[in-house]
Amino acid sequence: MSVVETGSVRELGVPGRREVVADALVVLGIDAVEPLVRELADEGSPVDWRPIAAVLGRIGEAVAFDGLLRGLAAASGGRSRERLGFAFSGFGAAALDRYTAALSHPVPHVRRMAVRGLQRCGDDARSAVDALVPLLGDPDDEVAREAQNALMSHGEHVIARLRLVRERGPGRQRARALTVLAESGGEGALSRADVAAVERLVRVKLQDDRPEGLWACWNHWIAVHSGDQAGIMRILGLSDPRPVTFALSNDIVDTDSHGFGPDDPYRGDERVFVTPELDGWTLVLGAWCDPCGEERGDDVLRLCVELSHRYGQAHAYYYGGQGDGSAWVVAEHGVVVRRYCETGDAGDALLTLGGPLPFERARRLELGLPPEWDAARENRDEEEEWRWAAHDMAADLARSYGVSPLHLGPDTPSRGTGVVALTPYGLAHGVPPGAFRV
Repeated sequence: MSVVETGSVRELGVPGRREVVADALVVLGIDAVEPLVRELADEGSPVDWRPIAAVLGRIGEAVAFDGLLRGLAAASGGRSRERLGFAFSGFGAAALDRYTAALSHPVPHVRRMAVRGLQRCGDDARSAVDALVPLLGDPDDEVAREAQNALMSHGEHVIARLRLVRERGPGRQRARALTVLAESGGEGALSRADVAAVERLVRVKLQDDRPEGLWACWNHWIAVHSGDQAGIMRILGLSDPRPVTFALSNDIVDTDSHGFGPDDPYRGDERVFVTPELDGWTLVLGAWCDPCGEERGDDVLRLCVELSHRYGQAHAYYYGGQGDGSAWVVAEHGVVVRRYCETGDAGDALLTLGGPLPFERARRLELGLPPEWDAARENRDEEEEWRWAAHDMAADLARSYGVSPLHLGPDTPSRGTGVVALTPYGLAHGVPPGAFRV
C-alpha cells in the first residue's frame, strides 16, 4: 500500500482481514495516521474505534500523537470527539510529557482528554500533579471535574499541594481543592480553618433543614418508638455525634452502603445517621443496622430486644433499592415478635422467628393467599407469589407502623437535630474519607 484508502482502513472492521490490514497500516507509520484519524472522526463510520486505536498505539505516540491531537481539536460532533478521545488518551506513560503539555491546549475537550490520558498513566502521572492543579479552576466545568477526579486518584500524594491552594488560592481552584482533600484524606486532610468552615456551613443549613426521603441502593435501619435520641445512642453504643442535614446524612449512608474492596481498611459500617424525632420515632440508618446479614444480624436482633424493653417498640429493616429483597425484625416490650427475610438467599427461611404480622396477613389476603401459612407445605405457585410480594415489602411495612425513611418529606413532623455517630467499629478503626453534599 503506497496510499491508504478509506476502504483499506475500513477493512479493520472485517474480522477475516483485520490482522493483515492492521499489520500493513503499522508498516506505513506516519502515512497511515491521517486516514486513521479521519476514520475515527467520521461519525458514520462502521468501524469500531478499538481496532483503529490499537493500530495507532502500535504506530506509537511519537508518530501518532500530534495527528490525533489535531483531529480531536477539530472535532465538533459528540461521537467523533468520543472516538478520537478514547484513542488519544490511550498511549499510556510513554506519552506522559505530551499529555502534560496538552493540559494548556486552547480547546476544552483536548484538555479534558489530556487529563484522562494522564489518569491512564497510573502512578507515573504523579509528576504531572503540579500541572493538573490549575485545571481545578478551568473555565470549562467538565475539564475542572476531570482534573478533580484525576487528582483524587493520587490520594495522599496531593494533600500538601492542595492545602497550599486552600491557604493561598487562586480562588477559582479552592472549592474543588477542598473536595479533593476530603475525598483523599477525610477530615484529617483539612486544616482547622476548613473544618470550622464546613461545620459553620452545616449549622447554617440546619436552620432551614426539613426531613427528606432517605434512599440508598441498600437500605438498613433501626426504628425506635421514642424521641430519646441520646438514650437510644447510649444503648446502641454510638459515640462522637456530629450534627448533619438530611442531605448530608443521605450522601454518607448511601456512599457507605456500597461497601469497600477486599484490601480496603473500611467495611461500610463505621458510622450511622441518627435522625431527629420523626412523628414519634427515631431512626438509625446505615449498614451497621443490617437485620439479616451474617456479621450483624444477631447483634441487631439483640439490640432491638433491648431497645424495645426500654421504649416499647424497636424494629430493624433491610430494603434493597435495586430489587435485592427485604427483611424485618419487630420487637415489643423486650420480646421478638417477628423476624422474616426474603432476600433470595438460601438461608432466609432459617432466620424466621414468630408468626406473620398483621400487615403480612393483610397483604396475603390481597393476593388471595391464606393469611397463615407453613412454608414447608405451601405449593410452589403460592410460595413464588408471596416471595415476590415480600421481596419489596420492608418500606411499606415500616410505614404501616409509623415512619419509613423512604417516605419522609418536608411535612413529616420533626423535633431536634439529626447526627452522624460512630459505631463501636468506627470508633476503633476510623471512618472512610469522602466529600459529601451538605
